[in-house]
Order: sequence, then structure tokens, then C-alpha cells
Amino acid sequence: MKKIAVFASGGGTDFQSVIDANKKEHFCEIALLVASKEGIGAIDRAKINGIDARVFDKKDYPDAEKLYGALSAVLKELKIDYIVLAGWLKIIPESFIKAFRDRIINIHPSLIPAFCGAGYYGLKVHEAVIDCGVKISGCTVHFVDEVPDGGAIIAQTAVKVEDGDTPEILQKRILREEHKLLPFCVKKLCEGKVEKQGRKVTIK
Repeated sequence: MKKIAVFASGGGTDFQSVIDANKKEHFCEIALLVASKEGIGAIDRAKINGIDARVFDKKDYPDAEKLYGALSAVLKELKIDYIVLAGWLKIIPESFIKAFRDRIINIHPSLIPAFCGAGYYGLKVHEAVIDCGVKISGCTVHFVDEVPDGGAIIAQTAVKVEDGDTPEILQKRILREEHKLLPFCVKKLCEGKVEKQGRKVTIK
């Protein structure tokens, strides 16, 4: 069974969706939660579910390379197969991405390549969607590469933007779909049913 580490910076609802799905279908071992700081909700979720949680706060390291170097050592020690970014708000250096090439996935709250990249996170994504007047948004699970939100797309779910939506209302509607899409992609990845050739990804 594949071992995953989930990285989170906030409340951890996407993390919880993977926990809940895995309890029903047992498709992986959630071996570690990596938290970006103390006191976040994701840590509480890990503790409740008996998952090892460790904090890698940038204030404890002189630079990002040192932080991710220490993190990489822990992941290798635990023999982690895949890394799942579930609301991870830290910039990941190229050295770390190269060390775990095609083994890191992320969920983003828009239909990439729209409304993604530097500066697009959290409510900022949904604010931009509404300000632009588009009629469809959604969420995307993708592989992580050196370009922010630029890796090959694994799967997407479209969500209609309704008249009168606020960023908060749209966020909630998309989050419901994130909680379905992320566990689905993690399951398929851990089952060896995700094939990647260049930028084209096929799910068996």
C-alpha cells in the first residue's frame, strides 16, 4: 500500500476529505501531516485520526532550501510515495520538486489554466472569477512542477457561477467538489491508475 504525506496550511477540510475516503476504501496509508505552522485546524484533524503531524515553520529555518531539505529527509526516512498539497501556501523550491518529480499533486480552486499561478489562492481566486464575469469555474488536481499551478492536469470538476454569487458562496460550492475530486485522484494515483506522458494524463 502506498504511503502519502499531506501538506496543509489551514483548517484542513481537503485533508479531512482524504481521511474520510480512505477510511471507507483503504487505498493508502496517510503516514504524515506536514503543517506550515502550529495551531492550524489540520493538526487537530491529524491528532483525532491518529496521524503523525509535524510542523515545518519558516521562522525555524534560515531559508526555504533548509526547510525543504529537512522536510525531504523526513519524507525519505518515512518512505513516502506521494505528497498531496491540500491548501499548502508555501512556495516550493525547484530542488524539492526535482527530488519528488511526478510524486507531488495539488488541488487548486479554479479550472486551470484560468485564475491560477502567483497570487491566486483562497478567496482571491473566487474574487477574480466573479470580477471577470465568467460563467463556469471549478477545481483542478494537477501534478506540481516548477511553474506555480503549471503542472500536468490530472482531473477537473466544473462548477457553475450563479447570479448573485459572492466569493464566499462560490468558494463553498467549489469546496464541496474539491472534497470529492481530491480523494478520487489520490485513490487512483495510489492504485497505479494514473498515467502521465508529458502533459497528458490518463486515468484508468
